[in-house]
Amino acid sequence: METKIANIKERILYYTDIKGLKKEKFFEDLGVTYGNFKGQAKNKALSSDILAKIITIHSDINPEWLLTGIGSMLRGDDKIKSRKGLEKVPLGEGIPLIPVEAFAGAALNNGYAVDFEAIEERYNVPLFEGKGVDFMMYVRGSSMYPKYRSGDIVACRFVRELLFIQWNKVYIIDSKSQGAMIKRLLPSTNPDHVICRSDNKEYIDFEVPLSDIQNIAMVIGCISLE
Repeated sequence: METKIANIKERILYYTDIKGLKKEKFFEDLGVTYGNFKGQAKNKALSSDILAKIITIHSDINPEWLLTGIGSMLRGDDKIKSRKGLEKVPLGEGIPLIPVEAFAGAALNNGYAVDFEAIEERYNVPLFEGKGVDFMMYVRGSSMYPKYRSGDIVACRFVRELLFIQWNKVYIIDSKSQGAMIKRLLPSTNPDHVICRSDNKEYIDFEVPLSDIQNIAMVIGCISLE
């Protein structure tokens, strides 16, 4: 969802429209009224406090898009529609592309199940520069359709602590019982579990104990065939 809107205030209103948010409530949470916001001149700068509140309260918004209009409106919406931009690079450079099986399994000395230094399939992807991408992986199956299709490549960043999980975001998890899988994570009523949800409504939710998760990485971008 990449949208070029020059004015920051117009971007804020565009966000509320796309998300279906009630504008009065949206601005009330920011400590201002919708009427005052509308009445301000377009070129009058918003305070940094209000912008910080927007980014904090609405964690799905992409701060770079909000402030500059560059990129996608929502975090994690960076998606390349063709693989033509993939440039293979020598071992030790670029982003490693690993098979699904490599992500699952007992951890190595570095805490992960993959020896990334030995991965020969590496690529340069300009879109992902500065995004903190640790690896890329193929998607298998249709459980996350239509957002992710089988054969897509997802770019992932390791989550070092389970405490830093952002709910309702998509993750690759390496579970001892079920291996590697891509799911949307939500909080469970059981504090020792997480709910795994598929975007494909034909798949039902299920819970995984935190103790069953060996590695976890957030999906922050995608490369898809046309």
